[in-house]
Amino acid sequence: MRTAVSLLAAALLALAGCERARQDMYDQPRGKPDRESSLFPDGKLSRMPPAGAVPHAHGPVALSSSGRRGADETREQALADAAPAMPYPITPALLRRGQDRYGIYCMPCHSPVGDGDGRVVERGFPAPPTYHEDRLRHAPDRHIYDVISQGFGAMRPYGDRLAPSDRWAIVAFVRALQLSQHAPVDDLPDDVRQRARRQLDTGDRHGP
Repeated sequence: MRTAVSLLAAALLALAGCERARQDMYDQPRGKPDRESSLFPDGKLSRMPPAGAVPHAHGPVALSSSGRRGADETREQALADAAPAMPYPITPALLRRGQDRYGIYCMPCHSPVGDGDGRVVERGFPAPPTYHEDRLRHAPDRHIYDVISQGFGAMRPYGDRLAPSDRWAIVAFVRALQLSQHAPVDDLPDDVRQRARRQLDTGDRHGP
């Protein structure tokens, strides 16, 4: 009995030592600006940047604070955020950017084709509406932009994660998704239109 008690006491002491060691990893000694330090010959902890280094701030607030760096970017983002409709020309570059951002932020719920049957929905999350219903096909671009920015229903807002220009790029890509499922046959190129008509005639909607 006495041996068991001794072993238990030794184990508790060992655990306490492990806990102290773990905490020491969080509370490591660290230097603070303008303090002394023996690490450098001049005895100062703060170091001057290398010769020729150019300071550069990060984030929209930092970029706009000086009025010298980032003013153009900040102005462009403000105009994009206030635009009543798509403020950019629809180019392949804009669609690629929208596809990239859509794949990161939207596709898990909305699915690759925008029908609201994404992987998250397969695991029990409430399904968002399909982009291909008439209500959203005819909704203004600004409505989709505002939903991305502010959220809607179970969807969280993404205004804190996506710059205004990226939100508009997603809007452009959503319109491309809608067109991909509802393009009028007569508006397609001749070879695509003929292939589509053959598929409709044979009942093969998945293509070759």
